Amino acid sequence: QVQLVESGGGSVQAGGSLRLSCAASGSIDNINRMGWYRQAPGKQRELVAGIWSGGTTTYADFVKGRFTISRDNANDTVYLQMNSLKLDDTAVYFCHAARSVTDYWGKGTLVTVSS
Repeated sequence: QVQLVESGGGSVQAGGSLRLSCAASGSIDNINRMGWYRQAPGKQRELVAGIWSGGTTTYADFVKGRFTISRDNANDTVYLQMNSLKLDDTAVYFCHAARSVTDYWGKGTLVTVSS
């Protein structure tokens, strides 16, 4: 099993920044991809950004140029730096890890962007 614990969520005004962290523990060998998803009220969960073990990244179009995902392999932690936050970024952000066909999820951290 893999445990994922998110931190760093909170409230911020539009245009501001937050950094989310996700600490992984447990059987983390061969985790080949980690990332962040989000789910806004009444909407489906959607991919925000992902990073592979080799460092390749992917971003949803709606965060390109504003969010940056990074990975600290030594500490088994993934970060999401979020800049220029918009009202539409308000959501619960979930950390995700994938190993082969198995997915692991954190419990989520709430990000609220206000005007």
